[in-house]
Amino acid sequence: MASTFDIGFAKTARVSGGLAILLQVAGEAAAGIGDVDPDGAVGRAAGIAKFTGKALKALDVLAPHGASADRIVLLGLGDADKLTAYDWLKAGGAAAAKIRGADKATVYLDAPGVVVTARNVADFALGMQLGAYSFDTYKTKKADEEETKNGKAVKVALVTAVATAAKKANEVSDAVAEGVILARNLVNEPANVLGPVEFADRAKALEKLGVEVDVLTERDMKKLGMAALLGVAQGSVRPPRLAVMHWKGGKEKDRPIAFIGKGVVFDSGGISIKQAAGMEDMKGDMGGAAAVIGLMHTLAARKAKANVVGILGLVENMPDGNAQRPGDIVKSMSGQTIEIINTDAEGRLVLCDALWYCNETFKPQFMVNLATLTGAVMVALGSHHAGLFSNDDTLSGRLTAAGLATNERLWRLPLGREYDKMIDSKFADMKNTGGRYAGSITAAQFLQRFVKDTPWAHLDIAGTALGSPTDEINQSWSSGFGVRLLDELVRANYEG
Repeated sequence: MASTFDIGFAKTARVSGGLAILLQVAGEAAAGIGDVDPDGAVGRAAGIAKFTGKALKALDVLAPHGASADRIVLLGLGDADKLTAYDWLKAGGAAAAKIRGADKATVYLDAPGVVVTARNVADFALGMQLGAYSFDTYKTKKADEEETKNGKAVKVALVTAVATAAKKANEVSDAVAEGVILARNLVNEPANVLGPVEFADRAKALEKLGVEVDVLTERDMKKLGMAALLGVAQGSVRPPRLAVMHWKGGKEKDRPIAFIGKGVVFDSGGISIKQAAGMEDMKGDMGGAAAVIGLMHTLAARKAKANVVGILGLVENMPDGNAQRPGDIVKSMSGQTIEIINTDAEGRLVLCDALWYCNETFKPQFMVNLATLTGAVMVALGSHHAGLFSNDDTLSGRLTAAGLATNERLWRLPLGREYDKMIDSKFADMKNTGGRYAGSITAAQFLQRFVKDTPWAHLDIAGTALGSPTDEINQSWSSGFGVRLLDELVRANYEG
């Protein structure tokens, strides 16, 4: 579902009831605004409570006599000279938590001691939308219907001197919110609802935004020789798909940039079956594909001035009598042969054919693939960084910078000849796993064999896309990780 807020922008506001939120930076006294706090009671209350404007701290104040609001909240921003885009995003999420259940709300963003820009306001609004997200599609009694008037969105006015520019900037933020929410929804969907065909249909829906979408069937992929991807799918009654999305917002002569997502809609592990505990979470093993489709939605919705290809390898990995076996050898689209050591190392088999197809078909400037690929990356980095592997320092640096800007952080891990030898096979060109040690690295080494000399990066998002720690902008099991990161990458480096 989407946000429960209907957000508007205004330079001034006449408050009549509802909630009013005033922002305060550290080191500045709380300041009431007009008839919201006609005699300075809010400032006095803040002093008595020793409220200092510390980041994300809030103080609820009973509306004083004569105030035009029914309820007033002071929300801390922290140090004015240290505010980042992510701080504004989190502040918006914190405000969303306070607004839920209100009839209406007015937020005064021009806090004393801080210069507010249109981008700050747009980030605040984005934080509100992401913080308000919940996935309750399958609940018969929805919490949001209890917390809003007749199930309608709460009207929120963001009041700032830069309202006109902020409204324009928010068009981009709205597109980002839509992309993140799409990614979250897809990961949260149960696997009985979202199979490869249904996922491909979601990609097809982007045509209404101007994205060109082709969907390759099992027959198409057989003709192309994608035996690695097809081998993963052969144990499932649900046929695989390869969804190819193309946004043409740049100059016709410009080569596209490309993003490829692992879309294993459910991963039982195949014949090398996973343990039962926690297997339900494997409906989220398509988090990479969800991020790519969310990114493509965002780029198209904000009409990004870039040529971008998005490819989704969509399969289900099941232990059927026709399923792939450990010891099988398959030939990838590249012609390289792969010995299957473990059928639960399936994502790289999907990605290798998708990467090769992308490179051969579109000749992109670079390729970035995203995948909930290994548990090993969680052992190394936990849930606060995604693993980054790359054959190109420039691309790696730009991805890292985009991660710092959005707080969807990456940590670069090594590639090297010694690790590459770990996936050499006695019977084929390579095997699909190098064993227990350096599991994330050997998975990346495997993928690198399918990119030639094209600049490439692999993002292992197993720890960040689902089940990651919640915060002010995400209270969901699925975070939508990667959409904001890659949109920032494109926006900062590859447009115009």
